[in-house]
Amino acid sequence: MKSLIGTLLSVKGSRTVDSIHQELGKVLWDCCGMVRNESGLKSALGRVAEIREEFWRNVNVVGTGDEFNQALEKAGRVADFLELGELMCIDALQREESCGCHLREEYQTPDGEARRNDAEFAYVAAWEYQGPDQYPVLHKEPLSFQYVPLTQRSYK
Repeated sequence: MKSLIGTLLSVKGSRTVDSIHQELGKVLWDCCGMVRNESGLKSALGRVAEIREEFWRNVNVVGTGDEFNQALEKAGRVADFLELGELMCIDALQREESCGCHLREEYQTPDGEARRNDAEFAYVAAWEYQGPDQYPVLHKEPLSFQYVPLTQRSYK
């Protein structure tokens, strides 16, 4: 943890933590939000990697690590958000279906409704972190429904 704190405080770049946080949020909102598609998700993965590189090269965290420092605390959270944002895009990209409120544009019924793929995606996903610059490992826990059958949702 001291190593992370030292790294964050030593960068002395020109970007605020807030500006990087906002940039990441916009990418995720635009490309990995409620409506998404393969090209947008792939683009988001590239942008998140660029934002992460910019963060570690050009962030400016004011203050010191010797006392309570909200800027340092937020920088640590944004570093985590960069990892989480990338994971959200990876998960959304591999889930080739529309489910609930999350619409993959390429997985719709002819009427424009969300097209589910319960045969392949009726599971809870847990992704295992493998370290920096390593692809996470997907663990699946199958879902079973005894009393309520899985059905295609229609809002018409």
